[in-house]
Amino acid sequence: MSRLAPLPSPDDWTEEQDRLGFFGPGSVTWRIHSDPAYHLGAMRSLMVQALHPVAMDGVARNSEGFKNDWWMRMTRTGQYMETAVYGTRTEARRMAARVRGYHRKLSGVEETTGRAYRVDDPDLLLWVHNCAVESILSTARRAGVALSDEEADRYVHEQVAFAHLVGVPLETVPRSVAELDAYFDAIRPSLASTPAAVRGIRDLFLPPMPGWLQVLTPARPVWGSLAGLCFALLPAWARRMYSLPGLALTDAAATAGLRAFRAAFLALPERAYRSPIVRAGYARVAEASAA
Repeated sequence: MSRLAPLPSPDDWTEEQDRLGFFGPGSVTWRIHSDPAYHLGAMRSLMVQALHPVAMDGVARNSEGFKNDWWMRMTRTGQYMETAVYGTRTEARRMAARVRGYHRKLSGVEETTGRAYRVDDPDLLLWVHNCAVESILSTARRAGVALSDEEADRYVHEQVAFAHLVGVPLETVPRSVAELDAYFDAIRPSLASTPAAVRGIRDLFLPPMPGWLQVLTPARPVWGSLAGLCFALLPAWARRMYSLPGLALTDAAATAGLRAFRAAFLALPERAYRSPIVRAGYARVAEASAA
């Protein structure tokens, strides 16, 4: 790990560093998060996150009216993730501060464990962070994104900057794939498929859609197919917790489906799988380089 670059400061930077953001075009993070497979990895991470009883209770308890605002909430989460990666450092810190301010107000008591918590408890923030990093990285590698073991470690290390932005104590954040794997090995005994987790997965498979969209377009079956693929990409231990372990060929079939999905989108123009935030990040860097 000694060859890895030092983590960027979350508070002090030059104008050039601000323009490049916390990661920049030379990072493994930019390469992975601009790939079509990123989107499936992000959805997979939500399915893993739901298995933490307390973290999932925080989502369920503080999502009154979520059904009526489902797509907007998902869109805002995506914009937050992409701004933190592809925005300037000023934009990323401003977005993270807004999210931290919102989470600071939320709390509850999880029924199955009896634990009183705040949504911004450090261990809950660490759980969400690690789920995202593991899911996005493992999905990218299974999709065929060329990543050496050293680059995979570098991605995990780069993501510590993201964890710092949202307030995770730095000494707790994994900085290599081995440390990330060790974290999940240690926490698995405390995970469970609670009723809130099952409802959360159901909402991912069957999000609210206008009637005309379901009847006149293939939106519902297409979305369901993508959600099913993401579920099949879960590790076997997670599928077992949801009582759907899959057949012996589930992993191989999921990998084949994922690679086909990626190949299909790579054949399309970049705007088909890169959001305006991602494209703006690349354009900002290119314009400054050409100046």
